[in-house]
Amino acid sequence: TPLVQYRYKNFGGLIMELSEALNNRKSTRHYIDKKVDKSLLDEMLLAANLAPSWKNSQTPRFYVATGEKSKNAVREALPEFNRKNSENASAYIVTTVVLNRSGFDKDGTAVTEIGNGWGYYDLGLNNMALLLKATELGISTLVMGIRDGEKLRKEFDIPETEAVVSVIAVGYTDSEIVRPKRKSVEDFSKFYED
Repeated sequence: TPLVQYRYKNFGGLIMELSEALNNRKSTRHYIDKKVDKSLLDEMLLAANLAPSWKNSQTPRFYVATGEKSKNAVREALPEFNRKNSENASAYIVTTVVLNRSGFDKDGTAVTEIGNGWGYYDLGLNNMALLLKATELGISTLVMGIRDGEKLRKEFDIPETEAVVSVIAVGYTDSEIVRPKRKSVEDFSKFYED
């Protein structure tokens, strides 16, 4: 298709765009009172769904709170510091993963020793795609892992077959965000050249 041909011809440009998104993506702890349009949330979720998953199982799930009642319910499931960090967020995305599918055979047998770890891994891939798309769209995010999963499960009627993993605050900021220093490649990698 013409789109595929265009992408191949301009592959170098796409790499630069990804690099820019990676460099600009930072956790935001200050939001202004400005709504993120639903169409942009849809774009973020569609990008998340493009991430790979174990045998294409597509087990990540997203519960998106955009109304005041549902946003307040999410805030009530967060510790005070995360409520403060995400104050004025336009939306909250509760992320979950369907258990016992990624990393499992059809008969329910775990294929590797990490079992459901593959589902969590897949969700991480989905979340990163979502965060990068948000960055591309000029939207700020904050992933929060400290939350009351049972409160969220009850509020959003999340089935027991899913594990509640994180909450992602979504919105706009007017603050410059400074990225903490990152480790060098040598600090976190080992190369074996023989």
